[in-house]
Amino acid sequence: MVKKTDRKMERTRRHIRVRRKISGTAERPRLCVFRSNKNIYVQIIDDVAGNTIVQASTLDKEIKTKYANKEAAKEVGALIAKRAADKKIETVVFDRGGYIYHGIVKELAEAAREGGLKF
Repeated sequence: MVKKTDRKMERTRRHIRVRRKISGTAERPRLCVFRSNKNIYVQIIDDVAGNTIVQASTLDKEIKTKYANKEAAKEVGALIAKRAADKKIETVVFDRGGYIYHGIVKELAEAAREGGLKF
């Protein structure tokens, strides 16, 4: 009998595998992406201190698109880049959260790069 794959578990396994290799520091924090069915959440994290430095999501008042689609991803990427620039953060390590670099995650990353983040 063929079993159906649990996509959430597979994504979590990919994320754990990637997190063994990358970590954020104060000089180069980690840009972490989480995507739910309704919203997109992005954080810039210093893993050494265990602090979230900056965050943005589709729940913020500055974001006009309130769904997890490509337009919202562009807005969230631009907002996280602006907030990071306010905190004088220029370079980050990109953590795609186990998601495939395609669609929403790709649009978010490209918008953050256009906003001035380097990764």
